[in-house]
Amino acid sequence: MATKYDLIVIGSGPGGYVAAIRASQLGMKVGVVERSELGGICLNWGCIPTKALLKSAQVFEYVQHAQDYGVKIDGASADFDGMIKRSRDVAAGMSKGIQFLFKKNKIDHIEGFGKLKAGKKVEVKAEDGTITDYSADNIIVATGGRSRQLPHMPIDNEKIIGYRKAMVMEKQPKSMVIVGSGAIGVEFAYFYHSIGTEVTIVEFMDRIVPVEDEDVSKQLERTYKKAGMKIMTKSEVTAVDTSGKGCKVTVKTKKGEEILECDVVLSAVGVATNLEGIGLEDVGVATDKGKVLVDDYYKTNIPGIYAIGDIVHGPALAHVASAEGIICVEKMAGHTPEPLDYNNIPGCTYCSPEIASVGFTEKAAKEAGYEVKVGKFPFSASGKAKAAGASDGFVKVVFDAKYGEWLGAHMIGANVTEMIAEVVAARKLETTGHEIIKTVHPHPTMSEAVMEAAAAAYDEVIHL
Repeated sequence: MATKYDLIVIGSGPGGYVAAIRASQLGMKVGVVERSELGGICLNWGCIPTKALLKSAQVFEYVQHAQDYGVKIDGASADFDGMIKRSRDVAAGMSKGIQFLFKKNKIDHIEGFGKLKAGKKVEVKAEDGTITDYSADNIIVATGGRSRQLPHMPIDNEKIIGYRKAMVMEKQPKSMVIVGSGAIGVEFAYFYHSIGTEVTIVEFMDRIVPVEDEDVSKQLERTYKKAGMKIMTKSEVTAVDTSGKGCKVTVKTKKGEEILECDVVLSAVGVATNLEGIGLEDVGVATDKGKVLVDDYYKTNIPGIYAIGDIVHGPALAHVASAEGIICVEKMAGHTPEPLDYNNIPGCTYCSPEIASVGFTEKAAKEAGYEVKVGKFPFSASGKAKAAGASDGFVKVVFDAKYGEWLGAHMIGANVTEMIAEVVAARKLETTGHEIIKTVHPHPTMSEAVMEAAAAAYDEVIHL
């Protein structure tokens, strides 16, 4: 293994490993420092294994409602251990896939904890304590994030857990309080509730999934309540007593204090960046509020040092980190990539029904000074959705009334995470509302709802 590289990447998550592969394609000699599994949190403890769990939950739900489709199944039960094992196997297989890609692209995997040193060097401490210095013309820091902890709710991984423990619990809890209703919170709420755990969601803001369009929040809350989950908004967990057999959770609500009893509390209150101990201060890299400061091409204030992913300002999403990594190394290699348009980043939440969105919400568009045309098409009017037994939800689109610019789209329903890319591509190509209306969509499909919603914005909708 070399000690001198064109590029060293610290961290092998979806930002780091993608940057490394693109750099290798561009002719660079690349080393990637990783202290844990290749693929980082996303592949091993985030995006991929959670989707495996959610698929298991969805299959179990199908079985439970098989009679609705004219299929009789008796005696089905949720095998919690089997679901956990499948999830871990999927993650392990994907991690091996990254190992294959590294070999294919002649990228060195440097095992250990990486730390920046002056003179474009990275000190790597292996598990056995051995320290080796590596040097590079360029270094990308892509160290990602971890569960944020609240001071009055420290994670002990027994009664108060984070997302990692939620994926590998030894036994299924009978009851769970989930603190926070972002993507992590509502996804685990769906998984655990669907296999029989009694779930309560506590959200500090006035609605669940608060970053989404208000109509989406209302729809998900209706669906979750109908399914039997307890939703507490405008509520704050002020204390968790873990001294007994389970947990006693003190929740401050608009009506006063309420004590909730449960087996386990899942803290899903966001992500903290991994900036500690990696030498940023030693080499003088500028940070602000837990984020590394970078320019449009992810250069820090120190020549030759770059940063991407969760540790820089922008949405903490895997596909954002990957895009940043590619832009960063292409610029490094002398190419002229476009800076990333952070207003055209799709966000996806894989609860059931799924949520997908991009661009301005209706409220944000109005606040930005746009006069808007808004169209909404419910899946209850979609033939494919009705045939699939998935008529919950809708597609909502927002256009600029003056020029027809597609300002945003917000979807909740089955498979909408697969549908949002149409909107992202259309917005990238500066497609107008009228062009979408005149784009023939296949029938019957869920994707027709995008065309119908656009038509609704211009009073041309057919099936409403």
